Amino acid sequence: METYQEKISLLQEMIAFALIDGELHDREYDFLEIVAQELEIDKTTFLELFKNRGEIQVIKDEFNRICQFYRLALLMHCDGVLHEREQIKINEIGINMGLNPYAMKRVLHLMKAAPDRMVSGEILLSVFSEQHN
Repeated sequence: METYQEKISLLQEMIAFALIDGELHDREYDFLEIVAQELEIDKTTFLELFKNRGEIQVIKDEFNRICQFYRLALLMHCDGVLHEREQIKINEIGINMGLNPYAMKRVLHLMKAAPDRMVSGEILLSVFSEQHN
């Protein structure tokens, strides 16, 4: 992430995604709060993002788009319930980011099969780079 506004945009996208099923679970909120801390977004600004929906900026480089897709996938899994609306929306977001649909599907499948719903960074990047060949 380069600018403060890009960080805010990333967090706004994650908050909107967390609310796609109509409910914000405690685990989702906790995950979002951790991401906000990692992005150095203060608590007041973080809470304001739930009230004010701004325009989401396009993430320019592929690595950061892959990272954002993975954050959204983690968020999708953190409440322990996979809603159909979340699955549809994450695919829509990934396609809008210009990510390969087959790579996204494979990552989501790997996450679903993993006991902790996590995929290592090496595997994540290799799945997306395989699609370039």
